Amino acid sequence: MTKKRLYLVDATAFCYRAFYAVGGLSTSFGQPTNAIFGFTAILQKIFKTQAPEYMAVCFDVSRDTFRQKKFAEYKIQRPPMPDGLSSQIAYIRQVISAFGLVICEKAGYEADDVIATLAVRARREGFAVTIISQDKDILQLVNSDVEVLNPAKDDAPRYTVAKVQERYGVDPERIVDIIALMGDSADNIPGIPGIGEKTAVNLLKKFGTVEKILARVDEIPQEKLRTAITEHAQRAVLNKELALLYDNVELDTRLEEFKTRLPDYPALFKLYTYLEFKSLLKSLPRIEEDKLPPPDIKGISDQSLPKIFHNVDTVILGLDEAANIILLLDSGYYRLERKNIGDNFRRLCADQQIKKIAHDLKRLQAELMPQGCILSGLYFDTMLAWYLLDPSHASYDVSDIAYKCLDVLPAQAGADIFQALELVRKLEPCLEQQLREKFLWDLFSKIEIPLTTVLADMQVTGVALDTAFLAQYSTQLQGRLVSLVERIHALCGCEFNINSPKQLGQVLFERLKLPVVKKTKTGPSTDEEVLRTLAREHELPRLLLEYRQLMKLKNTYVDALPVLIQAGTGRLHTSFNQTGTETGRLSSTNPNLQNIPIKTDAGKQIRKAFVAFDKKSVLLSCDYSQIELRILAHLSQDEILTEAFRQGRDIHKATAALIYGVTEADVSDQMRDVAKRVNFGIIYGLTSYGLSRDLGISPAQAQGFIDAYFLRYPGVRLYLDGQIKKAESDGFVVTLMGRRRYIPEINNKSLSLRQFAQRQAVNAPIQGSASDLIKYAMIEIYAELNQNKFRAKMIMQVHDELVFNVPEDELRVLAVMVKAKMEQVIKLDVPIGVDMKQGRNWSEMEPLG
Repeated sequence: MTKKRLYLVDATAFCYRAFYAVGGLSTSFGQPTNAIFGFTAILQKIFKTQAPEYMAVCFDVSRDTFRQKKFAEYKIQRPPMPDGLSSQIAYIRQVISAFGLVICEKAGYEADDVIATLAVRARREGFAVTIISQDKDILQLVNSDVEVLNPAKDDAPRYTVAKVQERYGVDPERIVDIIALMGDSADNIPGIPGIGEKTAVNLLKKFGTVEKILARVDEIPQEKLRTAITEHAQRAVLNKELALLYDNVELDTRLEEFKTRLPDYPALFKLYTYLEFKSLLKSLPRIEEDKLPPPDIKGISDQSLPKIFHNVDTVILGLDEAANIILLLDSGYYRLERKNIGDNFRRLCADQQIKKIAHDLKRLQAELMPQGCILSGLYFDTMLAWYLLDPSHASYDVSDIAYKCLDVLPAQAGADIFQALELVRKLEPCLEQQLREKFLWDLFSKIEIPLTTVLADMQVTGVALDTAFLAQYSTQLQGRLVSLVERIHALCGCEFNINSPKQLGQVLFERLKLPVVKKTKTGPSTDEEVLRTLAREHELPRLLLEYRQLMKLKNTYVDALPVLIQAGTGRLHTSFNQTGTETGRLSSTNPNLQNIPIKTDAGKQIRKAFVAFDKKSVLLSCDYSQIELRILAHLSQDEILTEAFRQGRDIHKATAALIYGVTEADVSDQMRDVAKRVNFGIIYGLTSYGLSRDLGISPAQAQGFIDAYFLRYPGVRLYLDGQIKKAESDGFVVTLMGRRRYIPEINNKSLSLRQFAQRQAVNAPIQGSASDLIKYAMIEIYAELNQNKFRAKMIMQVHDELVFNVPEDELRVLAVMVKAKMEQVIKLDVPIGVDMKQGRNWSEMEPLG
């Protein structure tokens, strides 16, 4: 009869191994995750390769054990657990719990002692035992029923009695004698001088045990060895006592409790999502679609819609892979083929009395608008609802949200639309209740939901590009890049692959002898920060920075933009994303408009390619002036900062005058630039290190500027400190319109994580309020454009800027309307300003007089 097998995991050892073996993984909010990821991977491997029926995970509880009483220096040289690892242990324990495993530990004992005790008990109760460990001292437990396995190594053998004898030449119980003679550096057990593994094994083969060696030491022929053993006899005895595992720890547990069970997949899903483990998320089991009953799908025509929708007040909508319309009503599923869309469906879309619910309303509208279908009665979007409730979530797929909210296992990627709509139906009441309870309903219903229509229209409208100009500019850039490569090679006196970090490192640090700024696992770093630092000492890094910048612009925009133009419209149609940032800011993809540089000449040239739709139109740019600083003044109620804005003064010059103690008339451009960096840096939790790096000054000088700022603007200091305290007590901060930003690491024991969280707590209310402000303005402007039948179109939103394509005959009227809406959409305690420019392209624009 096959024995039941108990697996015992030395968790503490594998936590350390994972921490040092796995690269520096961390979440977007700064939580280290390398040990968690590595340990979880080991657990998964054990389950996959061993399929354990019984399993326990053993931890060290503290550094203070009975061994310290015997030998005060035991493990003393091992430093305390690194902060980066200690901050991960709680998550590792959560992973273990979610795997359905029991943790065994006992104060005063090491994990190895707990393992020894359980191994003895298991053998007594008729179990076979596999110990999962990488430590040599655990091999002393190996016997006919106990083996040791290290799953971290693919080729690691199972240490049975025979394997231990083959590897060490002695029986497993003699492993403690080997350690007694040669010591163990990991545990700070000092060996006898001159004795290594080979000598220790030879002595044990001849004499048997440490005690017998000491009793017959005179029989050792080598005088030096004999003397060393004689002088360190007490050390050898103590070493053996320290290495011998204690197998009688009092543990209040039964072996049957270690029977494995199905993991808590919802708990693992939540953990992996929070820790941003995308690969581990994919490893979780999903619903098998073939086990789900297929829905009864009724094909319908446009003509049958009035009868179907008689007395219907709510519809859940979606699109299948062929972009056919799928409708979920109380009476079931209906499919309207895209080619059959007609006036009845358009009237249904426009009916305000029928509530429209979907997952990603913006995408749905962007697909329907070209068909002449304008959705009204927008009520709920499960994607946006979850975004407001959890703005740092890794995924806003409907099945992932259902997994987290309803404990419903997600379907496989690409699950059909019918399952998705059913999840939307179940999620809507749950999410609506949470939005109302957390005072997010107004933000959801008055900003995020109506904004979906605005963004969909902007996407469908698109922007015009001057492709001839881009082709010409691409040729110019290629010439500049070739010239740069020639100059770089000439400057260093050799040819090399500029895009190879290894070859670049050899040139910078071996050939040119430039100082190494920071290192990576593969050698000295050559990233942008390093090159910026080195550029102060040598021309080559400066040229490399220019090369990289131009190459990126050429590949990302100049050559890529024309490819993205749709053949049917002749325009570029970026995709605006409402869930792409934690602060509420919009992002965009294909292309990413937010990343087009505006300060460099190359960036300005790219903007030059964005042009008006025709010769009778112009582009109108409307840009909030220093909106985040104005919001800071409003939120902080700092009298001096507020008054400066009310008087319409140059805020950077005013700040410079205060910091430097001069009149505004005496402020130089350099002084103003420093003040500008401090002004905007404060919003992002500026540190003296960051400011010193930006300005090329010492941290002490930078701290002097920051101290001077807060001395002159004391209300700002009080406000920022208050936001940090609010985050510490509530776990989140809010914007002017109630948007929440959760700050999970605000009370973390790790100083670096805590400081990162404090910067988030400071920045989120300011940046998020600016985001809410421009979104609200967009909604108001869009409504006015439609109500008054303007031919002008809102086509881009980039940071604090709105861009319109405007027929020349509408320019003046539109500009007045837009400026009024943007400046008056909400009232601050300081005036809101909007800078307006117009031109044929986005780069060459003149102020609107």
